Amino acid sequence: MAASDGAPEGAPEAASEGALRDSLRLAARRFGTPSYVTSVASLDAAAAELREAFPDPWLRSFSLKANDVPAVVARLAAAGLDANVVSSGEWAAARRARVPNARMTLEGVGKTASDLRAAVRASAAGEPLRWVAVESAEELAALGVLAARAGLGRGGHAGSGRAGLPPLDVLLRLNPDVRPETHAGLAVGHGASKFGMSETELTGAVSGLADDGPLRARGVHLHIGSQLGAVDAWRDGVRRGLAVLALVGAGRPDFDTLDVGGGFPVGEAGSVPPPGRFACEMGPLLEAIPTGRRPQRLAVEPGRFLVARAGWLVASVLHVRERDGADAGGATVRIVVIDAGMTELVRPALYGAWHRVTALTSLGRAVDDLDPAGSSSGATPARVDGPVCESTDTLGTHDLPPLRRGDLVAIADAGAYAASMAMTYNGRPAAPQVLLEADGRLVLGRRRGRVTGG
Repeated sequence: MAASDGAPEGAPEAASEGALRDSLRLAARRFGTPSYVTSVASLDAAAAELREAFPDPWLRSFSLKANDVPAVVARLAAAGLDANVVSSGEWAAARRARVPNARMTLEGVGKTASDLRAAVRASAAGEPLRWVAVESAEELAALGVLAARAGLGRGGHAGSGRAGLPPLDVLLRLNPDVRPETHAGLAVGHGASKFGMSETELTGAVSGLADDGPLRARGVHLHIGSQLGAVDAWRDGVRRGLAVLALVGAGRPDFDTLDVGGGFPVGEAGSVPPPGRFACEMGPLLEAIPTGRRPQRLAVEPGRFLVARAGWLVASVLHVRERDGADAGGATVRIVVIDAGMTELVRPALYGAWHRVTALTSLGRAVDDLDPAGSSSGATPARVDGPVCESTDTLGTHDLPPLRRGDLVAIADAGAYAASMAMTYNGRPAAPQVLLEADGRLVLGRRRGRVTGG
């Protein structure tokens, strides 16, 4: 069963269509529904495509915000991906996946004092993160105070007894003020967004750092947005990041790193630019910078691209109802209520994201005969709704065969921003995470959550 956003050209298939469907049905029988199922072969294929687009010495990290299940993070780490985290919670998840601090970076617009203290403690203990990306001059100042008290840098607080510890490396997040070709809610590189600093704010913040202080400015971090439909805004944002890096680096030789973030889209093959298309823009951009001002380290940190297509959400049918006048035209609509919804996959309710729903069984029998459009024979339109007590808990209209209570469906592209954004609203326990190995084995990566009383 191909994911609705397609597979990259030339990517290896995790299994045949029939074998994948068999595995999803088996996962439902063994682990119940709803369940997340992630194809390890698809994770490996996405990691390989990213590596081909951004080869060594590029630093490649997985952004845990897309999927923070340690079992998934561990598989991506085994495929050569480092970890990018935005909180102490994601940091802990990466550590449970056995990712060392040296292969981790911390960013995030909402880092707490506890997050900053944890980064400083790790440096003081001799296990520093690769870097911390700071969002504002205020955050930089707060981090600097904590680092000085811990004795980091040659100018560390004398009373700490730890003077002489290496400084904590920081990147400064630039808001490139571009208009990404994406949903407004995903356009984090727009000047009006809450993320990052303007060029003036960034250069001013760097100028206040002492050469021998507890913090060492290492470069610029930026992120244009998610699900980028074209490369134009990304190219413009990276160009501005390179210009700022060259400007500041003229007086700071250690200011040598550019992290271009992620944002690579997931869509039908050929309908959206692949990572390689973005990477092609880097050569001309770098050539426009004098040799001595070019970054010595380049980093990329996608999330969605690496995991979205690898994941499925398997659910059971609870009710099938015919409702007169349920659509705008007043026609009769078939409504299929399933046991997975906004608590397991909030993106459709949050901003109208589309996830294809297909049947695994029909009237108790396996469904394996899909036409090229992804519909089984005898399929008719049906509105698929979730079980949560909210009218916005819907996955939209899909072509589905006759269904009854107990039939199984699979929701595509559920590997990104599903498990990591899941909630326990209505007292619903977290769904288990199941890994589908390349050899067809099903491995439980995370157990179903418990129902807890008040």
